Amino acid sequence: MPQTIPLDAEQIKANLKTKRIGRKILVYSRTSSTNDIAAEYAKNKGNDGLVVFAEEQTAGRGRAGSRWHSGRSESILCSILLTDCKLNGELLSLTCAVAVAETIGKSTKIKWPNDIILNGKKVAGILLESKKDRTSNTYIIGIGINCHQTQDCFPPELRPIVTSIDIESEMVCDRILLAKRLLTVLDCWLETAAQASKKVTERWRKLSVQLGHRVALVFNGTKFSGNCIGIDPEKGLIVQLDTGGVRMFDAAHTSILK
Repeated sequence: MPQTIPLDAEQIKANLKTKRIGRKILVYSRTSSTNDIAAEYAKNKGNDGLVVFAEEQTAGRGRAGSRWHSGRSESILCSILLTDCKLNGELLSLTCAVAVAETIGKSTKIKWPNDIILNGKKVAGILLESKKDRTSNTYIIGIGINCHQTQDCFPPELRPIVTSIDIESEMVCDRILLAKRLLTVLDCWLETAAQASKKVTERWRKLSVQLGHRVALVFNGTKFSGNCIGIDPEKGLIVQLDTGGVRMFDAAHTSILK
């Protein structure tokens, strides 16, 4: 792995022009999971917009309890805390996917619900966790972006399907600049989603690798297949089923097979 500049909270926050995201930034050398740390801060509503970064996670996770593989200082590993979010989970998921894809670059695409694809391989993932009380929705947005990995960094079974920014660009990316861009772009898209959610879904459609193509998925343990014909910001992926009819699949209960 190339020499990389350590993440630094002050450098990330310097000249950061955001309205909500990054009001407070924490950087850990090593932790079990940035989502777990963010959850501890969620008890105080005043921590809205908090961002937790880590150089290394010992128990990083993806959807459905899967493990997130990342060696020390190879990635952007962070969690963003929203203690009072008016967006529903489906729209927030779409918004985060659009923001992460745009952060990485123009060649990046989205594979619903949470995979970010670069040149046909997964380069980033998103884990959205939520807690609802009587007065508000609290969300923790976990984001992992592969930056400095070489192919040898990944387990053999993942090498055909995953990649990193350095592999695809043949350059060493600047993680501090990437972190600043991520927070700035996410902040902008969250504001857009709150004011004009249609713009989020329109952008998602342009970035989707599934729209207009066949998909196979599992919803609550049952397999379905058909053609992806759209996305609903409240109900999820819209599929024209092989068995007939149209059905919507929400991200919380659905896994994509292909």
